[in-house]
Amino acid sequence: MRMEPARTEDGSDTSSYKFMGMKKEMTMMSDKEIVLVIAFLGLILFKAPMFAEGRAFREPGQAEYTFTYSATSCRAHSASLTEYGGVGDGVTSNTKAFQDAVNDLSKYADDGGVQLFVPAGKWLTGSFSLTSHFTLFLDQDAVLLASQDLNEWPVLKPLPSYGRGRDAAAGRYQSLIFGSNLTDVVVTGNNGTIDGQGASWWQKFHGGKLKYTRPYLVEFMYSDGIQISNLTLLNSPSWNVHPVYSSNILVQGITILAPVKSPNTDGINPDSCKNVRIEDCYIVSGDDCVAVKSGWDEYGIQFGMPTEQVVIRRLTCVSPYSATIALGSEMSGGIRDLRAEDILAINTESGVRIKTAVGRGAYVKDIYVRRMTMHTMKWAFKMDGDYKSHPDTHYDPNALPEIANINFRDMVGENVSIAARFDGIPGDTFSGICIANVTLSMAAKSKKYPWTCTDIEGMTSGVRPAPCDALPDQGPEKIGSCNFPAESLPIDEVVFQQCSYRMSYS
Repeated sequence: MRMEPARTEDGSDTSSYKFMGMKKEMTMMSDKEIVLVIAFLGLILFKAPMFAEGRAFREPGQAEYTFTYSATSCRAHSASLTEYGGVGDGVTSNTKAFQDAVNDLSKYADDGGVQLFVPAGKWLTGSFSLTSHFTLFLDQDAVLLASQDLNEWPVLKPLPSYGRGRDAAAGRYQSLIFGSNLTDVVVTGNNGTIDGQGASWWQKFHGGKLKYTRPYLVEFMYSDGIQISNLTLLNSPSWNVHPVYSSNILVQGITILAPVKSPNTDGINPDSCKNVRIEDCYIVSGDDCVAVKSGWDEYGIQFGMPTEQVVIRRLTCVSPYSATIALGSEMSGGIRDLRAEDILAINTESGVRIKTAVGRGAYVKDIYVRRMTMHTMKWAFKMDGDYKSHPDTHYDPNALPEIANINFRDMVGENVSIAARFDGIPGDTFSGICIANVTLSMAAKSKKYPWTCTDIEGMTSGVRPAPCDALPDQGPEKIGSCNFPAESLPIDEVVFQQCSYRMSYS
C-alpha cells in the first residue's frame, strides 16, 4: 500500500484539556479493587477519542481511508512498512524491514520529511534506529513485538554520565526504538502498541545472568525536537521512555503498563535534558512513574549536563513500590526548574521523592508541585540523603548535593501511612522546603509519628497533620506561600499542526 498526504494545515494543540478530577468514594474498597478501578478509568481516559490525537476513517467498500493526528511537523512523503518487506504475523522478524525503510526514506529528510506507517498486525522486531525529520506512525491495531533474539539487539557503550551500565558494568543493549544526533522526530499513532515482552529480561536480571544492561523501549540521545505520543507501551525490559542529552521533548497521551513487581520498569525518565513536557499520561509500573535524572556521581559531575525546565501535568500513577515523581537518585549533573501539577497517585509508595547521597554533588532546586491527589500511600513526601547506590568506590566524599527551594502546595491525601520522611545530610542541610495547604488523612494503622525530619529547614502553612519542628507552621496568613511560577516555559509555546493522510491499498 502507498500513502500520500491529503492536506497539511496549521492547528492548535489539541492535546490540552481541562484536568478531570476523578472524585470517587473508595474508602470501602480494597487496594486491589482501587487499582483495578483506576486502571479501568485510566485506560478509558487515555483511549477515548476525545483525547486521542490519531484518527482513522474508512468507508465500507472503499479501498482507502484517511487518518489525522496532531504533530509538531507534518511530512511531505510517506510509505508503509509492507513496501519494505514487513510481515505482520508475529513470527517473522521485521528488524531488517524497519531499518531498510528508515535508511531508504532518509533521502526525504531535506525534502519535507517522511512518515513510515505501520499497519495493523503483529510486527516482531529487534532494535532499529530512526533518522531526522521522520515520523513513525502505528495504526491502532499495530503491535510492535520486541524480539527475544539477543542477536537483534546491538550493544552500545555505557552512557558517559553514568560510567557503567546499570545492570552490569559493561555496555548496554540498544533500545527498541532508538536515535542519536537527530532533529525533528515524531513517534506516534492511533494508540498503537509497543510490547517489550520483558518477562525473559526480568528473569535474566533476577538470575544475575545479564552481561549488559537491559534495553529500553524508546530512547533518543543528543537530539532536539522529539515528540512521543498516543501509544501504549507494555512490559518493557527496563525503562520505557528515556530521552537523554536532548532538548525540546514532548511526551503526551502515553499509556504505560507493566507488572507492579517488574524490576526497574520506570515510566518516563528525562535524563540530562532541557525543555521537557510530559502530560496526559497513565502509568502502572514496577518502579518510578516519572524519574528525573542527570548522571551518576563523578561521571555525572564531569559530564555536567543538568535536567531543567520540565513540565509534568495530568499524570495518573499506580506503583505500589516506588514514587509517582522521583528526582534522582542519579542527579549529579543537577536538576532544576521542574513544575508538576494535577497529579493523581493511587496505591503508590510515595508522591514526590528526592533521592541523593554523599558523592552525588550538584543540586535539586526550584521544584514546584501543586494540585496532587494521593490515595493509599506509604509516604506522601520523602527525601533521602543517604541513597547508597553508587557506580563504583571512586566517588568524592566531599561532593555534597544542594537540595533547595522545594515547594509543595494544594494537595490532599487519604489512607496515608506516613506523612513525610525527610532525611538530609549532616553538615549539608536540605533548605527552603515550603509546604502549604496540604491535608493528609492518615491510615488506620499509620505510624505514631507521621513526620520524621533530620537536617532540613523550611516552613509550612495549613498542613495537617501538624509537621515536624523543623517545618514550623507560619499561620494562615502564609497559606499562599510556595508559589507556583506564573510564567510559562518555552516548551509550552510549541505550535502543533494537524496532519492528515490518505491511505490507499494496491
